[in-house]
Amino acid sequence: MAEPDQNQLLCLSKTGFHALHYRCFGPEEAHPVICVHGLGRNARDFDFLAGLLAAHGRQVVCPDIVGRGQSDWLRDPMDYGYPQYLSDMSALIARLNCQSVDWVGTSMGGLIGMMLAAMPGSPIRRLVINDVGAFIPKAALQRILGYFGADPIFSSYDAAEAYHREIYRSFGDLTAAQWRHLVETSLRQEGANWRLHYDPRIAEPMRAQEVTDVDLWPVWQAITCPVLLLRGAESDLLLKETAEEMTRRRPQTELMELPGCGHAPPLLDPVQAEPVVRWLAAEP
Repeated sequence: MAEPDQNQLLCLSKTGFHALHYRCFGPEEAHPVICVHGLGRNARDFDFLAGLLAAHGRQVVCPDIVGRGQSDWLRDPMDYGYPQYLSDMSALIARLNCQSVDWVGTSMGGLIGMMLAAMPGSPIRRLVINDVGAFIPKAALQRILGYFGADPIFSSYDAAEAYHREIYRSFGDLTAAQWRHLVETSLRQEGANWRLHYDPRIAEPMRAQEVTDVDLWPVWQAITCPVLLLRGAESDLLLKETAEEMTRRRPQTELMELPGCGHAPPLLDPVQAEPVVRWLAAEP
């Protein structure tokens, strides 16, 4: 696979401009697919899927949401939230200078895609939502907040890998190479030590409010484009009954349950990624 292009886009928050980093794969003239990662993850989660899509002739754009990966950190941590993320993604779509885009979003990235797709005049043509949905139970959010925003310091790669294998054990039975990719792309080096590749202050807005169930049914029912809904068979965030109700309320939704994992399917192997490639290639 050819090395992706590295790009930056200036976006605006209440406290000033910040650089949004994104990786581009495949031919620039092709219809773009934007792939957006989960809450504490980054663009490198989509290296495998982006390579497959590019091999099938698609342009693929994978941003680091602000505060993650190579994107800047916000000056005011209370700006970390969906209004800022939606604004940044709108700027990214404008940068691509296209009439429409396809969207693949894991967890937080899926929610950003849902919110964009629900808006009048949305440019999202086809939407893939990976293990998140119209209802998010409080218990799953509490589990995530149990580790999200932590700022551990690792003195060795082995310690970092052990941490990631525990935190992300719901990703399923990954190979040693897949774990290495996930861990290496999740770290930034500081001297002889490693830290997580995100701003730990991202969690502050979430911790500042009471944790409750999240009801997004009005957003879901405002979406008009075709949707592929992926669910990890053991997911505690996208419950089976929620996924089934989503397909009942929107019959133009295709549900695919992926065995052997919970929240969220990592899309790092052909079994999980190739159905996404095929679905996105279908006629809108």
